Amino acid sequence: MRASLHVRNGTGTIALLIALAFIASASGRAQQSSEVTVDVFPGGFNWPTFVAQEKGFFTNNGIRVTLQATPNSVAQMTGLAEGKFDIAITAVDNVVAYVEGQGQAPIGPQPEFFAFMGSDSGFLSLVATPEIKSFSDLRGRTLSVDARSTGYAFVLFEMLVRNGLSPEDYRIEEAGGMTQRWNALRERKQSATLLSAPFNILAKEQHFNELAHATKVIGPYQGNVGASRRSWARENRNKVVAFIRGYAEAIDWLYDQRNREEAIRILLKNLPEMSPTLARQSYGELLDPKDGFLRHALMNLEGLRTVLALRSRYAEPQKKLADPMKYYDPSYYNAAMRPR
Repeated sequence: MRASLHVRNGTGTIALLIALAFIASASGRAQQSSEVTVDVFPGGFNWPTFVAQEKGFFTNNGIRVTLQATPNSVAQMTGLAEGKFDIAITAVDNVVAYVEGQGQAPIGPQPEFFAFMGSDSGFLSLVATPEIKSFSDLRGRTLSVDARSTGYAFVLFEMLVRNGLSPEDYRIEEAGGMTQRWNALRERKQSATLLSAPFNILAKEQHFNELAHATKVIGPYQGNVGASRRSWARENRNKVVAFIRGYAEAIDWLYDQRNREEAIRILLKNLPEMSPTLARQSYGELLDPKDGFLRHALMNLEGLRTVLALRSRYAEPQKKLADPMKYYDPSYYNAAMRPR
């Protein structure tokens, strides 16, 4: 009798241990499943992500976000295609380019790429070395871009055309992302490039000349977006929705002037090379009521049409691109904005 009882107790103990192990394993899987890896270009335009991490806007929505930096759009788009990360904060022009098979990385057309939310206008300014005072001074000079066929290269080409310069009037070199382009400009390897905050502000402090803001020349423009692969997003819909919610909450928080000093502290924590003065100037530019971060992370469809118009004009092989919904799926954003 005792032996039988012992066996039953032993069996119960084993069953309990198995159950506890299963629960622990399931808990581990659940914790792991909340992870989202986001690939970004370094810069102040990551401010909403920094805030969402610091203030718990991502975790409150059930995800934990890890940021990783990319050196250039070729590396970023290649990594996205290979599934090395989940989400990219990138120029929507990159998404369009690779969907259409016009990207610079040798990975072919990527119909899986799509955008699911907006972020900003790109905050782009054409900045030149101190001796360049006007667009006409750029004749015979070398200008830099990230990649000639993607990113913001076509914005640069259009700004130059509208100010009387043809492609024969200047040379283009590929120098990588904004950090690399600013360093190259500072070393006088090129004469001008497109920069955004804080790099354009830092450049002006060092007596470089800001020739023009891009949107003042070309009109509405959709710059950075949240992008991913369609198959990953379908399988991880809740993560995409959670990311949009956390990001949009961070933008709303940033625009609240009561949070200004804490926002600057968060920016300095994540970009320690930035001075407090530069951070405060960046606040004024990145949170400009007209040209700052897009409220609620809403996609600027008019700006996206500008992207398509520029790509139709300058990209090779040439294609007429007109349908923004080919590259943007609003269903994730609409789900994120529905009342809970």
